[in-house]
Amino acid sequence: MARPKISRRICSTPAHSCFKPNGVPMKDLQQIVLLAEEFEAIRLADVVGANQQESADQMGVSRQTFGNIIKRARGKIALSIVEGKALMLQDQ
Repeated sequence: MARPKISRRICSTPAHSCFKPNGVPMKDLQQIVLLAEEFEAIRLADVVGANQQESADQMGVSRQTFGNIIKRARGKIALSIVEGKALMLQDQ
């Protein structure tokens, strides 16, 4: 049986709810959902420039868990850009 998910500290919310390729109607796009914890991980690591341990401490998770979260987030963002999918940002 899996362990219960630990609550993550999220300090920032997205300014917008989605990003999509220009000129393509939303109804014609596949969507990828970026979770609030993944958004926060991207913000801490890539915008603020904090290292993984600092970011993990800020979110209240282990460094390994933070590494897993940031890897998933970067994968989703790359897939959205490369394959032209809409990136939906989940609000807490």
